[in-house]
Amino acid sequence: MKAAWVFLLLLVIASPVIAETAGSGAFKKDKEIEISFGIPVDESWAKNTNNFSVFEKPDPDIKVAVESVELDSRRVTAVLKFKESLNLSSEYVVEAKDVSSEGKVLGSREFFVKKGQFQILFGLLLAAMLIENFVFTKYLGLCIFFGVSQKKETAVGMGITFTLVMVLSAIISWALYTYVLRALHLDFLKIIVFIGTVAIFVQAVDTILRKVNPYLFKKLGVYLVLITTNCIILAVPLLNADRNYGAFESLIFGLGAGVGFAIAMFLMASVREKLELARVPATFKGLPIAFVVTGLFALAFLGFSGLSIF
Repeated sequence: MKAAWVFLLLLVIASPVIAETAGSGAFKKDKEIEISFGIPVDESWAKNTNNFSVFEKPDPDIKVAVESVELDSRRVTAVLKFKESLNLSSEYVVEAKDVSSEGKVLGSREFFVKKGQFQILFGLLLAAMLIENFVFTKYLGLCIFFGVSQKKETAVGMGITFTLVMVLSAIISWALYTYVLRALHLDFLKIIVFIGTVAIFVQAVDTILRKVNPYLFKKLGVYLVLITTNCIILAVPLLNADRNYGAFESLIFGLGAGVGFAIAMFLMASVREKLELARVPATFKGLPIAFVVTGLFALAFLGFSGLSIF
């Protein structure tokens, strides 16, 4: 019991020291970093940009010039503004030189600024679904898109199947590329390996669908086999490799791409079912009007360009 009271007493005594050394940082915008000192700092010191040194952690020799500094009314939080946009996917180090508080110099401090893992993964998911939608912004996978989007029922079935194959192939392809191909310097074989990986999963889905849901299997028909060489299903593992995504990033990117494709399929199928009852000119019936509708959807999805959630 006595030891517990001694520990609490030491904690109270040490609390001012802990408070003085506390500090955190975060991206506020693409050209701003917000840092919190935990204690009030002198305004004259904070407004001097020469007191701050900022650089990306991988490149400590390349400094990022601070344009101005804004201090909040409590003089605890400062916002550093830059002329150039920051790389929000990287980690930055902010060095505050000779921090001054109430006329007392407390010494230099470092703030490590980077996005949280949840922010990165959630942003990646939304990017793959909307901002980089493979159908409406990159125009990939159009063969299956136009072939299976005539009815909502088949569109939903293909969307779920496609997403399942996409997620599984993305994570397995990442593992093969990271631990086999790159380790053995066989990067040039990645396209062949990725096609083989996708083919295995498509064959597995083919067998399962044939037994579990013969009706959906019949409706999907040849398009199920075409997943093997679909542009999107191959683009995702290739982009994962080129962008050096980790396991979770590859998984989330594959999930986002699959869900984005499913959304595109469902939207298109909903419109095409309505078009069957509409008075469409004879020259536009079938694929011509489908291309027009796709173009309108593409224009709408361009509105997501440059979208930043965090």
